[in-house]
Amino acid sequence: MADTKHALPLNEQVVLVTGGARGLGAHITRAFLREGARVVINYFHSAKPAAALAAQAPERTCAVSADVRDAAAVRAMVVAAEERFGMPVTTLVNNALTDFQFNGDQRPHADALTWENLSQQMEGTLRGALNTVQATLPGMRRQGFGRVINVGTNLFQNPVVPYHDYTAAKAALLAFTRTLSHDLGPDGVTVNMVSGGLLRTTDASAATPEAVFELIAGSTPLRRVTTPAEFADALLFFASPWSRSVTGQNLVVDGGLVHN
Repeated sequence: MADTKHALPLNEQVVLVTGGARGLGAHITRAFLREGARVVINYFHSAKPAAALAAQAPERTCAVSADVRDAAAVRAMVVAAEERFGMPVTTLVNNALTDFQFNGDQRPHADALTWENLSQQMEGTLRGALNTVQATLPGMRRQGFGRVINVGTNLFQNPVVPYHDYTAAKAALLAFTRTLSHDLGPDGVTVNMVSGGLLRTTDASAATPEAVFELIAGSTPLRRVTTPAEFADALLFFASPWSRSVTGQNLVVDGGLVHN
């Protein structure tokens, strides 16, 4: 059994951020780079933003294209990362979001929702997480150390908009987070989720009406909408030695709007 007290400081880690080239993912990438980590910037269609972000810290970054829904492509990405940095991925951040815009006025309600809507989000969220975990797990087991951090949503607790497909997929990811934490704990691998509300502003939330931001801000104890940079900082905790005895948890980072 692995030593569950074993932990690596952030500046000795290799972090894989899926969808790490733009939006929230770019903020997560920058947060880990700021702390000295080496970061694998996964992207699908965002080659130019990925290259620009990698250029900010060329010695500690590796931009790799892969569709997280493609298991073979994910495995190749993980191999490329280990070859680039000379050690396996230590922390996996499942952030990639497949073709989704946070605009409640344009999302399908119950009478128009299709299984294809649900399946599309399940493919990107749950299949993507399965592929990345399975690809990085051998390296984590060799080290006796690993961190998996899944990006969730506070819509589990506060389903105020009809994001049926997105919320259902993220709820499944939370269940997967908790079952994985039991399965992988003996290997020294922790698995946690960080769940946000609407963030001001990411690519996905750019279509959100200003009135929605104002409503959310007025409903939080902090009276403001959480920024992507603030959300990204919370992920650092689960990758750091400070969280070495924390697994299977869902941390909500939304200015206090909802409570677990």
